[in-house]
Formats: sequence, C-alpha cells, structure tokens
Amino acid sequence: MEAENRSFSASHFKLWSELELREFADKFVIKSVESPDQGFSVSRLDGSIEKLQDIDPSESPSKVSAIYGVAGTIRLLSGMHVLVITSKKEVGTYLGYPVFVVTSMKFLSCNEASRFLTSQEKSDEAYFMTLLKIVESTRGLYYSYETDITLDLQRRFKLARGWMSKPIWKQNHPLVVEISSKLQGDPRFIWNWNVIEELIENKALDKRYRLSGAICFFDDVTVPDVLLDYNSSFQTGEMKLKNSLAVIKLISRRSIRRLGTRMWRRGANLEGDTANFIETEQVLEFEGYTSSFLQVRGSIPLLWEQIVDLSYKPRLNIISHEQTSKVVERHFNDLLQRYGGCVAIDLTDKQGDEGLLSAAYAEEMKKLPNVRYVSFDFHQACGNGRFDNIQLLYDEISDDFEKQGYFLLDSEGKILGEQRGIIRSNCIDCLDRTNVTQSYFARKSLNFQLQRVGSLSSTDCTSMFSEDFELFRTLWVDQGDEISLEYSGTHALKRDLVRYGKQTMAGIIKDGMSAISRYYLNNFQDGVRQASQLKYYSDAIDLISGRYNVNRNARTPFQYKGFDSLSLVSCFLNLADGNTLLLHYKLQYLPVASALVIGGLTVTSITLNQAGRNVQHIISSIICVGVTAGLMSIIKSNGRQICSKPRLCGLF
Repeated sequence: MEAENRSFSASHFKLWSELELREFADKFVIKSVESPDQGFSVSRLDGSIEKLQDIDPSESPSKVSAIYGVAGTIRLLSGMHVLVITSKKEVGTYLGYPVFVVTSMKFLSCNEASRFLTSQEKSDEAYFMTLLKIVESTRGLYYSYETDITLDLQRRFKLARGWMSKPIWKQNHPLVVEISSKLQGDPRFIWNWNVIEELIENKALDKRYRLSGAICFFDDVTVPDVLLDYNSSFQTGEMKLKNSLAVIKLISRRSIRRLGTRMWRRGANLEGDTANFIETEQVLEFEGYTSSFLQVRGSIPLLWEQIVDLSYKPRLNIISHEQTSKVVERHFNDLLQRYGGCVAIDLTDKQGDEGLLSAAYAEEMKKLPNVRYVSFDFHQACGNGRFDNIQLLYDEISDDFEKQGYFLLDSEGKILGEQRGIIRSNCIDCLDRTNVTQSYFARKSLNFQLQRVGSLSSTDCTSMFSEDFELFRTLWVDQGDEISLEYSGTHALKRDLVRYGKQTMAGIIKDGMSAISRYYLNNFQDGVRQASQLKYYSDAIDLISGRYNVNRNARTPFQYKGFDSLSLVSCFLNLADGNTLLLHYKLQYLPVASALVIGGLTVTSITLNQAGRNVQHIISSIICVGVTAGLMSIIKSNGRQICSKPRLCGLF
C-alpha cells in the first residue's frame, strides 16, 4: 500500500530536498542542486521575486551554502525577510514517507531600505528583528517533501486519489479551491501558513506557475516551498508482541489559531479557537495492518484569563461576554464537523477558582445536546497515589469510547473500520492531568486494535509485556514533555503516573522543580522567554502567525504602558549622619526590584542587630524597615505590571 502511494505520488511531482543559496550584493539566488537551471532570485533591496535568469559570469557570490527549503516571507518596516531551513534531521516515516524535523532556520534580510527609516522606526525594527531571531529557534516544526503530515490517517484515505498526486502546496492552500472543490490539507496545523502566502500568491511568475509561489515550476518539478506542520511531538517506537513487531507512532499536531505561552493564551477567542489545542494521533503498524486513534485537547472554551501577578497561582477570571454561548457552540460545532461525535472530559478541580470555571463550563455545555460533557475531578479521584481510579472515568464513558472506535486498514489498503467521534480532554493547562488521561485512553484503544488483528486474545493486554509496554509509556512521557516545553517552558508534571502508574519520590522532587520553574517562567519570561538572551516569545508568535501585522503607518506598539511608565520610584532615606538621600528605584524589571527588596532586608537585619547601641541606629532601623515594607508593597500591588507580558497583541 505504501509503495503504491509512493510511486503514484512520485510520478506526478517531486520536491527538491537540497537547494543551493548564493548570496550576491544585490540579490539572493536559490536554486536546485540537482537542476541548477531551476530556481529564483530575491532582490535584497525590496524583496521582489523573479524567476531565475542567466547570471553574469563575472558576478561572484560572497557566500554559497546549502538549504533545505523555503518556509516563507515576512515584511517588516524596512523590507522583506525570507525564512529558509538551514538544517534538518530525519525523525521517522509517515506511511513510508520520510519525516524531518527542522533543526535550524535563518532569515535572509532584504532590507536595504532600512537607512530611510526614522529613528523611532529603526528602534521598532530592531525589536522586530529580535523577534525574528526567536522565530529562527522555534522548536517542534516537522515536514515531509513527499506527503502531507497535517492530515490524520483516516482523513487522508477518505480523500480522492487525485489529491495524492498534487504537490504539497497545492494540497493545502485555499487558492486550490478553484481546482479542487475541497480543501484537503489542514491549515490549523501549518505553522508557516501566514508567511507562506506571499510566495504562493506571488504574481511575478507566470499564471501557470503562480500557485507554486516563488518556486519555479518546470516540467512538474518544483523547488520546495515547505509547509511546516506544527507538530509538538513526533515519536516512534517498536514493540515485540508474541514474536511479531508492532510499530507505534505518536504524532501531536498543535493548532496555530490561538498560539501563545501558558499564562498569556488561555481559553478561547471569539471564533471558538482555544489555546493549546492539540490533535494527537497514535498510529499502529502491525503485520500489514495500519490503525489510527485520534484524541484532542484544548483549553476550556470560555472567555477567561489568568494574568500573572507574582502569586504562585494567579486568580482565574471568567470574562462576562454576550458571545460566550456562541463561542462554546462554535468550538464544538467545529469538532463535530471534523470528527463526528464528541465526548468532552473536564479534569479540573471542583473547588476554588478551578471549580468556578468548571461550573461555568458545565452550565454552557447543558446548551449543547449533541456533545456529552463529563466532569471528573482528577485530583480528588486519583490523588494520594490512587491512579488506578482513572478506571472510574473510563467506566463512565466506555460505551461511547467503544462506539467511536478507531481507524483500521488491511495490507491492501481496504478500510476495515473508522473512528466515529473524538474524546476531548482538558484540565487547566491541558498538560499534566490531560496527558495522563490521554495515555490511558490510548492504551485502551491499542489493546482493542491488537485484539482485532489477532495479536492479543480478548483477555490479553499490552501491559502483560512489561518490557515492551515500558516503551509505550516512554513514548507518551516524551510526547507530554514536548507539548509542555512548548506551552509552559518546562517538562510535564505527573510523568511518573504515565511511566509507572504511580508517583515516586524522585518524580515528586522533579515535579516540584518543574513547578518552581513554571512559576518563574510564568511571571518573568512567558512574555519574555529566555533563548540566547531575554526576548519576547509571545510577541514573536503573534508576529509570525500574522496575529500582529507590521504597518508603517500605524502607531508604534512599544510605547510604555502602566508600570513601565513609572520607571522611577522616589524614596527618601534619612541616613545616620542626618543627611537625606533621594533614591531612584527603576522597577521596570523585576530583577531590579527583587535586588532592592533583598538589599533592604539585609540592611534592615544589620541595623536591627546594632539597634541597641544608640538611638540613631534605632531610628535608622525603623526607617529601613519602613522602606523595605514600602518596596514590597509597591511590588506586590503592581505585580501584573512588573511581570513580563507581551506587547504586540491583547489576550483575545
């Protein structure tokens, strides 16, 4: 079946997997290594794209390097920047086609017009360029030169065979609607969807080649205009079951429609798109059979926020809006249309702020008779080492779970079964509790699949094969880590529950360290995420996804607001010698404020130790205590302003 698809596809189109980048003083030239006459050039002055022309032999490039695809273009104040893949790594196969992960990228700057910018524009442009540096280091980007990995197994095999013969860019782009009445690729999971459009729609090329973007298309051969699937994870492992080899693949596809970091992207937007929405597909290949089981996760689809304010657990705020019911309806209508029936599992606590959010969610779900809503307080049911109680959740939904089933193909490509619905799980972050729950459901489905194809009897299960079952658990642990690192900046919590079915002391310690790391990242680096230096990570996401568009005629987005404008806090300190010192505290960033508090506490401690010596020291001690308390009060009351936050876009 795989060989048939491969030969059928390859006979119609081919993407070059290695390109040559030549850098000249006035242009960049990108062409195929295999066919040097095929390629295009980009002007370094204005970013205009042209089909490859004969190059003057007297011209010599300043640099020649290998690249592996063109990921898109973005226009800033001074001109266009072209994103290219500079290194890649093969991580496995999908239906026999090689899949690669991007290991490095870089922008080619076509911004010779930068000298005409005003001083404010140059300052803004410098910030935008800093964001592009973050984009270059984006992790979790996967692609294939030969197939579309944005689609799950069931959907792709139900499409017309004619689609399989189209280049990847034709399979996905909405302009193809005029050629094929159905959009077959899934733009939700194409990370560079926004920045690839200018290449695809480029009018500098002949109409016949316009849909291929700036990639010169000759004799049904194209230079790769790569569509990057935002897979949070692509994991592969092999299990040996009764002397037969079973290959398991975990593919998690992250939606681009509400991207952002943990505390700055919560809930849903008005269109019903939710934060941290991920489709996870577990693929099994066994003795000629291929099966697929899908699950999704996503933030609670209400309008809500949890703004960091230096608290360990900031308060949740449910936003009252006339469109709330419509938002929930839009979200689930989309799921029903794409996947069929839906069971929504809410794993949040039933107490405190989580309880209020869960109650609001449950109230809205009463208005949707076509979706089954199940509330399961994971911490209450499975806390204190009672992980086996997750079976209670499965027992509650088992009928729906088994009716939804899974997708199954035989060795000849015949469809033996289809998945007719989806389980949607969420906790607050859709990370730790969700990953434990999804791994449990995935194991249940895997048992059913192996029993169906005859590998296991009706009484057998994968956990009987302890060594190989460990591999299955490791796949889910690694997948949970990848998803968590992208959204929260740390490894997943509760990893032991997935790996061992119980918590260990080492796991508890690791969870504690990760929790502390999350607190730090939430407050000080989710707007500003540490890469090689402090950078605005959420802003970089908003810029590359098109949520924020650079407009030279618009007001600069970097005007200081709130506490940023209060850059100086003046305090008077009476010194022991009777002089008065005016202290200016720049509290624009928390590290400075923290240093002041620590310093104040230290000075207070020293003066208190000396307070018994004379009245002057007593007065100094009282003043130091007052100043330190005042600083702490200022920092606490302005916690939201001190914490790092994105600047380009609002929360919704």
